[in-house]
Amino acid sequence: MITWWKQASLAVILALPLAGVGSPALAADPVTCTPPVPSTTQPGYVVLDPNCEATGTPFTALAGAKVYTGIRDGAAYRIEVPQRWNGKLVVFAHGYRGTGTAVYVDNPDLRAHYIDAGYAWAASSYATNGYDVGQGVRDSYALIGLFRQVTGAPARSVIMTGKSMGGQVTAVAIETYPRTFSGAMPYCGVLGDTELFDYFLDANVTAAALTGVPITFPKTVPPDSYQDEWRAAAAKFMPALGVTTGRPPVLTAAGKTWSDVVERRTGGERPGFDSAFAYWNTATSLAPLNDLPFLFGLYPGLSGGTSYIAPGNVTDNRFTFYRSTDQRWPTAAEFRLNATVLRVRHTATADPGLAGIPRVDGNPRIPVLSLHDIGDLFVPFSMEQVYAKRAAAHGKAGLFVSRAIRGTGHCDFTQPELTTAFDDLTGWIRSGHRPAGDAILNPKVVAAPTFGCRFTNGSHPTYAAGACAAG
Repeated sequence: MITWWKQASLAVILALPLAGVGSPALAADPVTCTPPVPSTTQPGYVVLDPNCEATGTPFTALAGAKVYTGIRDGAAYRIEVPQRWNGKLVVFAHGYRGTGTAVYVDNPDLRAHYIDAGYAWAASSYATNGYDVGQGVRDSYALIGLFRQVTGAPARSVIMTGKSMGGQVTAVAIETYPRTFSGAMPYCGVLGDTELFDYFLDANVTAAALTGVPITFPKTVPPDSYQDEWRAAAAKFMPALGVTTGRPPVLTAAGKTWSDVVERRTGGERPGFDSAFAYWNTATSLAPLNDLPFLFGLYPGLSGGTSYIAPGNVTDNRFTFYRSTDQRWPTAAEFRLNATVLRVRHTATADPGLAGIPRVDGNPRIPVLSLHDIGDLFVPFSMEQVYAKRAAAHGKAGLFVSRAIRGTGHCDFTQPELTTAFDDLTGWIRSGHRPAGDAILNPKVVAAPTFGCRFTNGSHPTYAAGACAAG
């Protein structure tokens, strides 16, 4: 028999605040997990019990801390406050959780470190799933007032942090409410807003062009039958590239060129890319296209380029010139590729507010310290470079520090990497002394064999490149 917890968890896995259900309460032992309750704001949604993990395991306070949980405006929340609270709060924004209709709250990666260091933390399930950054911003910001309400004490300083899509939630939140936060720590974040979806487009249209396979890009959200049309196209260009579902690629000449193009679209030549490219082409994509290699299931044409939330296609490659080399002048092969690649025009853009895909201006007013795996090909390292360029254009380069980590997976960080970054951020906020980072906009630095060594701390088993020197 499948329990309601397993059913709810499966709905979330396959698929991300606040007129309240009940009153804010202290979580107590023993905890009895209650069934999901219907959302009061989103028809068809259910909200999982914040006193339990999605697996059914009770959520309890760490030693020396007190937790508060509840459901408000269709979103579950958790708050944890150490006994020796320093008066500061960390708001954590979670990442993308698919398009299911069950929402749940979980704990930040640095939960124990926050409590040990005297920080309280708060997290929301958000009232919706999908790529709904705007809802993530609204529900995360609401936690600050909710914190004061349920604890009886206001936070005198608030740090915003989040991972993956939550990184975009973080970047948008600090620009939407610039006087609210004292610092921010996005990691593995979508700091380039719609440029993430441009990358998904680029990877797929160049794969097709390099193999001579004709593809289309529906101008509106296509019918489900388009998935089979796309599968048929992928079945033609995959063997021409040397890519096979579930097995490491054995690249053809066209496949090697494609790899070179993807490398330059995701941050430039850098150590460990070949192993990262093999890793992500071995991994299968998200359901329902989990019979395809990872990137091919993310083709924006499958959703009309909307990610099912924007009012039109947010992707555009009309003026993109694809490079497979770093030569000063494009090669004849590069000109041929650019002459044959499918060109797509956007019909929607990043939203200046909280609708659709919210825009990230890269105009912080507070210290921002970010981390990114250089082998991540889901939310690629280039997102850091996009944000760095935007910050520089606004004269805010001094308020952004980026750290490259020699990892391959998405959000593949060790606890020491994250704790060091958080401690350096809080030290920066306190002292005004900007901590060290990597020169991510310098191609020679990025291409160096030791790139990412400085801030990598611990094992990343799937990353393969020369070892960093000890010491």
